[in-house]
Amino acid sequence: MVVNGTVADGFEPVREAFAGNFASLGDRGAAVAVYRDGHKVVDLWAGTRDVDGAAPWEHGTAQIVRSATKGVAAAVLLLLHQRGQLDLDAPVGAYWPEYKAAGKERTLVRHLLAHRAGVPVLDRPLTPAEAADPDLGAAAVAAQAPAWEPGTDHGYHAQTYSWLTGELVRRVTGRGIGEWIADEISGPVGADLWLGLPAAQSARVGRVGQVDAPTPAGGLRARPKRSVADAYADPRSLTRRAFAAITPLPDENDPAYRAAALPASNGIATADGLARFYASLIGEVEGGVRLFTPETVELARAEESRGPDRVLVVNTRFGLGHMLHGGASPLLSPASFGHPGRGGALGLADPDSGIAFGYVTNGFRTSVTADPRAQALLRALRTAATG
Repeated sequence: MVVNGTVADGFEPVREAFAGNFASLGDRGAAVAVYRDGHKVVDLWAGTRDVDGAAPWEHGTAQIVRSATKGVAAAVLLLLHQRGQLDLDAPVGAYWPEYKAAGKERTLVRHLLAHRAGVPVLDRPLTPAEAADPDLGAAAVAAQAPAWEPGTDHGYHAQTYSWLTGELVRRVTGRGIGEWIADEISGPVGADLWLGLPAAQSARVGRVGQVDAPTPAGGLRARPKRSVADAYADPRSLTRRAFAAITPLPDENDPAYRAAALPASNGIATADGLARFYASLIGEVEGGVRLFTPETVELARAEESRGPDRVLVVNTRFGLGHMLHGGASPLLSPASFGHPGRGGALGLADPDSGIAFGYVTNGFRTSVTADPRAQALLRALRTAATG
């Protein structure tokens, strides 16, 4: 496998790990980018642009990043708070009166961000076409009764996070969240990052698909804990229902799906775009701007939820929308905040080291929060960052 791109002196372990992902971990097409103190130090790509094709991945190839989009959505709400437009301790209903229905009147904005709102499921799942309609999605979560008293527990809002965050942004700003990201984040930062893919950018985006994990030496594969496997298999569980809030599963290669703005699941980015976005949260980035003040950085990495996750059935840690470093989702260090995409992508910022990281792939695996390929890159990056 030919690995293209550059690494700065001292970051060679990341190139070695990236090549290893293709040699032993089954990557077909992927890219990784790293910034340190606002300057790019890793920019690598390899493989094919389409999971099922032969055309080469090029510099600037983008892919859907699934739930890594949630980290961008969370940053939107934190920026609105930073600008004085959104109170994290206000009831959601203060901005969105319809949301007070069905026992949700005490839900705070911070509960919504930290997966504590209690509405990870919908009694009637939405079709992909319905899910793409922001009015229908907002009405569905506004009418939904919570599965637990808001604020008292946490569980991953795998799909409903789209309409919760998207509608709150629309009520506060009068703009769709995809438009807001384009105007206030992607443009000023200079990041190749879209929520609602413009038709003019569609030729840059590769086809994605599910790929099997390679069988390791000895022929054994790690199996999920029985409780986790049972939760995903049980159609009545919060786990299964949360991921099935859109039924049937959307075709992620469908232009109509890519053009929709679903901040829980369908952002599209290059590895550089994802890393550059996170770099802009923690400092000035070359050719761009800084987005978060130091105070907002501290908000982003302050723990809001910890312990058994009622949806993911493992112990998780969340700040105000971002995942935090922990056993279920190891990041670069305990200071890091970011978000994985189910089965592949990962973006994060590490304020203590000044490092921002982005990894995108066209081959999705069954992992939810800790893909082995992204973890291999993080291990190499830790070595480089401390070497």
